[in-house]
Amino acid sequence: VVLYKDRLIRFGYELIENICEKYGTTIEIIDNTEKTEEQELVEDLIQIVTVFSCKLQGKRANKAKKMIKELLEDDTIEKS
Repeated sequence: VVLYKDRLIRFGYELIENICEKYGTTIEIIDNTEKTEEQELVEDLIQIVTVFSCKLQGKRANKAKKMIKELLEDDTIEKS
């Protein structure tokens, strides 16, 4: 049971569907509304931008943590 078809698999749904049928299982999709190509494209682009921005923020945060750690280490060395 999946809420949306693309939550199961983004591409190649028919392949997964055939494999499930071969083994006697069915896929139940709760919200089976079809989206236009434009809607799918916009959603894909939003997801790409979201992932990219999260990675960028993660790198910035990691860089800031590293800089703070180095400054604290330098401060403790100077006090010794």
